[in-house]
Amino acid sequence: MFWYEPDVEQVEERKAMVNNPKTLFYGSSSIRLWDNLYKDFEAYKPLNMGFGGSTLAACIVYFDRLMTGLNPDIFVLYAGDNDLGDGRHPEEVLIFFRQMVVEVRKRFGNIPLVYLSVKPSIRRFNIIEQIRFTNKIISSEIKKMDENVFFVNIFDKMMDGNRYPNRSLFQSEGLHMNENGYAVWKNTLLDFFKEHNIALR
Repeated sequence: MFWYEPDVEQVEERKAMVNNPKTLFYGSSSIRLWDNLYKDFEAYKPLNMGFGGSTLAACIVYFDRLMTGLNPDIFVLYAGDNDLGDGRHPEEVLIFFRQMVVEVRKRFGNIPLVYLSVKPSIRRFNIIEQIRFTNKIISSEIKKMDENVFFVNIFDKMMDGNRYPNRSLFQSEGLHMNENGYAVWKNTLLDFFKEHNIALR
């Protein structure tokens, strides 16, 4: 996985610049490209730990290296999108998700772990049913886990009335989000935090 190294090093640089972050946003480029994340979640003392192209598998590989020295109160995860885009099956993504929960619990204890569902996208509309199924089985799995693992459904909020990804939320390349898309994520997460009393210790 050497091709991730430049992006992983950028995460390490961002990590060094944030003093005692309390909410970690970990995952793929959908996290990395969230330009307003620090402003949007200022009250939660965030750290952007997204690295481009990362899969859930890659998030596990680099977990110990990137998480060393951190002591968060909240862990937000977005990954799985690229696994499916690379041709992995939903069941494989589920296996990686289970392992990620194990890693978070082992290192950080029973803090809130918030998983953002795999988003729909125009470019990956050809695998939309795999995305739906992945969200379904991960959501079902989370219901069997401890009460501090949460599933946040952003998939439905990003679809239009014709059951197609809402074009107004995406950049022209059809995969990554624009400011409108990130506004949906921000509002959904903030509302979810309040509804479920997810807060800093």
